[in-house]
Amino acid sequence: MNLKVAVIGGGAAGFFSAITAKENNPIADVVIFEKSTKLLAKVKISGGGRCNVTHDCKDPFTLATFYPRGGNYLKKAFQQFHVIDTLRWFEKRGIKMKTYPDGCIFPLSNDSQTIIDCFLNEAKRLGIRIQTSSGVTAITKAGENYVLTVNNEQVLFDRVIITTGGQPKKSGLDWLSSLNLEIIDPVPSLFTFNMPNNPICKLMGTVINPVHVKVEGTKLHANGPLLITHWGMSGPAILLLSAWGARILHENEYSFNILVNWLHEKSENALRKHFKNMKVSNENKMMVNYSGLPLTQRLWEFLLEKAGVPTTMRWKDFGTKNENKLLTTLLQDRYFVKGKTTFKEEFVTAGGISMMEVDVHRMEVKKYPGLHAAGEVLDIDGITGGFNFQAAWTTGFIAGKSAVR
Repeated sequence: MNLKVAVIGGGAAGFFSAITAKENNPIADVVIFEKSTKLLAKVKISGGGRCNVTHDCKDPFTLATFYPRGGNYLKKAFQQFHVIDTLRWFEKRGIKMKTYPDGCIFPLSNDSQTIIDCFLNEAKRLGIRIQTSSGVTAITKAGENYVLTVNNEQVLFDRVIITTGGQPKKSGLDWLSSLNLEIIDPVPSLFTFNMPNNPICKLMGTVINPVHVKVEGTKLHANGPLLITHWGMSGPAILLLSAWGARILHENEYSFNILVNWLHEKSENALRKHFKNMKVSNENKMMVNYSGLPLTQRLWEFLLEKAGVPTTMRWKDFGTKNENKLLTTLLQDRYFVKGKTTFKEEFVTAGGISMMEVDVHRMEVKKYPGLHAAGEVLDIDGITGGFNFQAAWTTGFIAGKSAVR
């Protein structure tokens, strides 16, 4: 009798684990259950519809450092399948990739549909059954098998792989309650900062790269590009803070101050020296017209005004009092954050099935032989840049391969 394998969730990890399972056991009966009508929805919209497949970090141990939660477990998992394996997997299926200067890797087509079509074609070629509008509402152990409740019907399987993705609320995993697994409360990760009615929002569209941003009163800090939006601040520097600080910022109810060094890590002494040079070499120029700093003209004007420096002031008249105020504004510019913005389709969560419950070498739930989990349903999440998909490919590969052995 052929092995019956259920994959719960038709997303990135779901398809990768199903394809891997079928390739490792061609006679197994593999079926994907997806509760919605859409398959690979997150793949479709990720990276602005381009799909950031992975990141160009080819050392497994270094790769694991890009995960605020789960990195220690992924060190072991990446020994089995990591970035080079991902690139070979897609290359074998005719998908060419392009690596960008920031390390992000996208399909050469710059179209996520390329990745979706690849998965759908592989599933069809291998004979994997796909059932949409088929939500699994319960799972119970029955001897050595598992009973899934799908659309109010009970179906028996030998092996099960859970790949339902991140859930906004813990209640999204209530259907697993009969298994008594430790579930870490999900909280948002990778979100932007809201700054209601802050005048800086008038500069929406402005990008400064790099800056240094710190959450006041914590050890949280990040470097990178910062984007000013019509609701507050975004960009890699902000997303890094939100990922590493997901739990702390949640506990603070998304109400806190950030300090921005608009000149990255430029020191006070270096900036004072710059001011001194400007007073000599540009003494008769109006400060508002020339800063000599890597800032946009609009931001420079805004920061001068915020520091209380008259827009008519010339460099030669720039005294100590104004210098101290401007120095603080440039190097420790304080902004109050009240709330966050997450892009609902692209949300990433910190939380899920505790990794203490899982044998990372097989992505198998320790208490339940034959029950596996992969992807964001686990308490694993990475920063922005292709790391979350890489975790999905890696854990999906291990779960799929182990489930049919």
